[in-house]
Amino acid sequence: MSNRPTYLRIFFVVTGFGVLSLLAMLSRPSLAEIRAVDIVHLIGTGMCFGVGLMALMAHFRGGHLP
Repeated sequence: MSNRPTYLRIFFVVTGFGVLSLLAMLSRPSLAEIRAVDIVHLIGTGMCFGVGLMALMAHFRGGHLP
């Protein structure tokens, strides 16, 4: 059984969450006066992009993560 479709689904779902979160963050007027909550939001967005990138790498490597 191949995990390739699973990794590709993970990539699209997590990257979608990351893009939505980033767009929500950029549309806020509070970006100029960034607060601790906004920093946590950006860290979570970065984590979504990181997991998405790892899933994409696993998909192209045949299901084996480095």
